[in-house]
Amino acid sequence: MVDKLVSVLPCREDSAADEKVLLVHRWSKPVEYIKIYDLQKEIWEQRVAGNRLDTLLICEHIPTLTAGKSAKIENLLVPVSELSRRGVSLFFIDRGGDFTYHGPGQLVAYPILNLNIHGKDVPGYIHNLEEVVIRTLADFSIKAGRDDEHVGVWVNNQKIAAIGVSIRRWVTMHGLALNVNTDMEYFSLINPCGILDKGVTSMARILSSQVSMEEVSSCLINHFGQVFNIAVKLDPTGLMR
Repeated sequence: MVDKLVSVLPCREDSAADEKVLLVHRWSKPVEYIKIYDLQKEIWEQRVAGNRLDTLLICEHIPTLTAGKSAKIENLLVPVSELSRRGVSLFFIDRGGDFTYHGPGQLVAYPILNLNIHGKDVPGYIHNLEEVVIRTLADFSIKAGRDDEHVGVWVNNQKIAAIGVSIRRWVTMHGLALNVNTDMEYFSLINPCGILDKGVTSMARILSSQVSMEEVSSCLINHFGQVFNIAVKLDPTGLMR
């Protein structure tokens, strides 16, 4: 689900930061959700001000549930005390959508993009995020597609990647979560994305084997550059710690 937006203060279109280059930062170990969320907000402010290039953050999280603006509390299926017992964090955040899960083995990508230079097309932006995932899965011989009623990427009526974004002043936050080697048991804590009649799956479940997170990440970065027609520049320090 996409937040409704009105452009109030677009980025400066004559800024050097409007060059079509994507800075990519990757983490080698699961990281706390709040750390990446705070970093997104910092980068978003810099992007709005025209002081930074488009940026893509790629990571895994420690077990976390997030609830978007349209989340319904009945889609949380256990008491908060049970989440604490299991070591699962819970955050109510400013993206579109309902409840979703993030955790080890799930590849999460957060693009902070200036849509002034990517067409100012919100449905097109969501479509492109889906396309990045579909092409990435094809590299592993997984045929995936879209659902006419629900945002995300699907394999045989099961969601393999969730998408939830926030767009303000034509600059994006939040993004997509692709189940690679995810422990799917955590999804029993929620009705994922508030959808009751469809399931969830992962690459490992489909392929009956674990998949290299680094390989999936590399494929996704490559397809992101192709789909968005943008040059990719990896963090010169390598994987962030």
